[in-house]
Amino acid sequence: GAPNVSTAAAVREQHGHDESMHPCAPPDVVVWPQAVGQVQELAALCHRCRVPMVPFGTGTGLEGGVNAVQGGVCFDLSRMAAIAELSLEDFSVTVEPGVTHKALNKHLRGTGLWFPVGTVGMG
Repeated sequence: GAPNVSTAAAVREQHGHDESMHPCAPPDVVVWPQAVGQVQELAALCHRCRVPMVPFGTGTGLEGGVNAVQGGVCFDLSRMAAIAELSLEDFSVTVEPGVTHKALNKHLRGTGLWFPVGTVGMG
């Protein structure tokens, strides 16, 4: 429904670029799935209809990866921000794709651990 789907030009433009030098290439629609099942259903629908899918996190990338050069559906994963499991013993954490470095480090505060920016494996 409306709070989870937008075709508004301003929203599409916001999701059509990152911090790279590439010009804005907005998607046709932006969706905010909130569960893995919703992502699966949306991805299956896009696949069946041969519509491009573009994942969007925070829009801070430097590669132009969020630019929807062929249009399509932007999957804004920011509402999937749960930290599911933390194991201090083996230094691992299971997170949903919308978890930011800042949110993870806030969760880790007091454990003696932190997740530095640029660490391989976040995603």
